[in-house]
Amino acid sequence: MERLIDATNLILGRMATIVAKAALLGDTVTIVNCENAVISGDKHMIFANYKRLRDMGTHTTGPFLYRMPDRFVKRTIRGMLPHQHRGLAAFRRIKCYIGVPEELKNKKFESVEKAKAERLSILKRVKVKDICRFLGGKV
Repeated sequence: MERLIDATNLILGRMATIVAKAALLGDTVTIVNCENAVISGDKHMIFANYKRLRDMGTHTTGPFLYRMPDRFVKRTIRGMLPHQHRGLAAFRRIKCYIGVPEELKNKKFESVEKAKAERLSILKRVKVKDICRFLGGKV
């Protein structure tokens, strides 16, 4: 089964768990508008955490942080998959895009109800594209 998900105003972690479970069950999952996914929390705290991670390593040992929103989202999903053969096969069934690619323009996208940002009780949230810009990405 193929699933097309629009990540606009979806909470990144909640969306990633649902996508990881679907990929493990054999679904092919395509996520568009990755730059519009959100992470809940205070903007300054989130940026400080990513700055700490970036400054922790070296250019050869990592940790490596992706600066493009599609890779950032895909890396988040990868962290929720098992590290054995089954997880690798599931990871290959996931595709992430910035915006909507031309071949998917006329398709209908679904949204994940459990991951909508409107369900949050706090108003503090940061978009993935803002985090990627902070890390030095050209979004």
